[in-house]
Amino acid sequence: MTWTGLLMGFLFGILLQRGRVCFNSAFRDIKLMKDNYLFKIAVLSVAISMILFHFFAQFGWIRMNPAAFNWIGTVLGAFIFGMGMVLGGGCASGVTYRIGEGMTTAWFAAIFYGLTAYATKKGSLNFIIKALKPYDVKVTGQSELYAETTGITVSSILNINPWIPAIIIAALLLWYVFGTKTTHRESKINWITLSILLAILSGVAYIVSYAAGRNYGFGITGPWVNLWNSFLTGVKLDWGALSIIGIILGSAVSAIAAKEFKLRMPKDPMTYVRVMIGGAMMGFGASIDYGCNIGHFFVGLPMLGISSIVASIFFILGNWTMTWFMFERD
Repeated sequence: MTWTGLLMGFLFGILLQRGRVCFNSAFRDIKLMKDNYLFKIAVLSVAISMILFHFFAQFGWIRMNPAAFNWIGTVLGAFIFGMGMVLGGGCASGVTYRIGEGMTTAWFAAIFYGLTAYATKKGSLNFIIKALKPYDVKVTGQSELYAETTGITVSSILNINPWIPAIIIAALLLWYVFGTKTTHRESKINWITLSILLAILSGVAYIVSYAAGRNYGFGITGPWVNLWNSFLTGVKLDWGALSIIGIILGSAVSAIAAKEFKLRMPKDPMTYVRVMIGGAMMGFGASIDYGCNIGHFFVGLPMLGISSIVASIFFILGNWTMTWFMFERD
């Protein structure tokens, strides 16, 4: 079943490229341009995934497995990641799929993202994770819907059935999406349709990843680490690493089919330095907070993991801080 990672990634890459979905833009545009179009795509996907994940877990097709909450690593790492998104010119998934479009700045951002994450998780910077590890907060046996030992969740804190907060929070998110004004944008794919497709694909990816022995859905950081680990040590590519290759290939096929593939280079060569720094910040931040915009916001929020809720807040705060610094200072 490992090969399904390539297929899921391929389809994910197509959707990301067709919809121009980037969480850096989604967060930044709210503050910089008062534009909530991309943010609503992300929120609607999360709301639908929230119900799907709980439904799939109820039938035993998956067991939800939110990351551990670490009050130092989650807050600090997510804030650093949020700032890195702006410097890097894209989020973790954004720079990954844009590799397939021919954007050279994304190549460098993604390379430094993966290498820094690898160094933090498995290399010379691993001592930082080891130092933070004692502050992890996990819970055991919280519900049959979850893995035996996972990060704390809304339901584990309140000691209630996981379906109760899932339904309430999903309803609130849907109210925000459809009850407030949405910024209009011309797009090749309807934003509601795109959100539904992303949520369905995310759920299916979780099922096949779980069947392959990997108890999580889509992610970017761990898979990039595994891809580099395979390249540097020769170990076999796993589901996550294959999904990264799939995202790039799917994006490339989509861009070529739409005649949007083009090698793009910045006018100012110093832009490469900026995106490399941003990529490194994202790789480091995502490693110490146990997830990126996909692992936490897109997949972790539907599981109502406290780590993902806190991380998502600090992704946005970090993004807005760097947005102000780069674009809004007098």
